[in-house]
Amino acid sequence: MNRIRPIHQITESMQQLLLRDITSHNREEVIGVLQKKIEKRGKLLETIAPPYTEEEEKLGTTVVQMNQHIEQQMEQLFTALKNEMKQVQQQKKSTTSYVNPYKNVQNTDGMFLDKKK
Repeated sequence: MNRIRPIHQITESMQQLLLRDITSHNREEVIGVLQKKIEKRGKLLETIAPPYTEEEEKLGTTVVQMNQHIEQQMEQLFTALKNEMKQVQQQKKSTTSYVNPYKNVQNTDGMFLDKKK
């Protein structure tokens, strides 16, 4: 029985999941599903041990290649998420400064400070 096939199938489904159009509306769902698949694949990876058959080695090689592609796609996904979070923070800051523009002003113009006591 081929022990690598379930890992290959999960990795392939992860790759298909990341190839879909991921928007801000479905990103949370995609990340949740992806996390579950990663955990499941990790458990399966712990159970396999050498020696491997020739077919298992071929599948293992394709799994490694797919995994590299998945890592790149995940990096792009998380970079987009980080950029969106920065943009939201900047927007909050802009809104706050628009609502109360004099909140952070520390100006002492026209004020006399007597330093002698």
